[in-house]
Amino acid sequence: MWRLLLVASLLATALAIVDAWWRRCRGQSDGAEVGVSRLERPWLRTWDHLPKRRAGSDFTRADYAAARTRAREVARTTLGEELWTQLQGQGYLDVPSGIQPGLTYRLRVGRRIEVRCEPGIDSPWPWPYLCINPTYPLPEEEFFAQLYLYVRDREDVVRGVAAPQPRDQALGRTF
Repeated sequence: MWRLLLVASLLATALAIVDAWWRRCRGQSDGAEVGVSRLERPWLRTWDHLPKRRAGSDFTRADYAAARTRAREVARTTLGEELWTQLQGQGYLDVPSGIQPGLTYRLRVGRRIEVRCEPGIDSPWPWPYLCINPTYPLPEEEFFAQLYLYVRDREDVVRGVAAPQPRDQALGRTF
């Protein structure tokens, strides 16, 4: 048994050395320097370890209710009274693109982003919906407020991480 552990340890060490050598050859950093991060390649990971719609087994109904109440306050404060009233009245907010004139992002609480284009304007995506999910479970209204700020102020980030989708759907990892 100890031989098997020794071989596994030596193999892991050798793989780490080869990986570091390969990254240097390709000009990639190993992330050790300050301010340098590794290139994210999410398509190489499985995301099964992340909770989908539940915050955790220790979350009670009262905890969910309190989180939703706080989320509502956060969203209302983030958006301001005028936008909050507009959202409550029509069920969505339209955010015009700062990068591409004629393109608008329609944001709805708990749903995918809808990409709307004026006549004659081509969408940069093949499908009309963009999917962005939080990394960990969040109340829908709190995530909506964060998403609104990202679309309004960091559209470049949204364009980089959003996954185009052919149809609308509820978001995962929100409650």
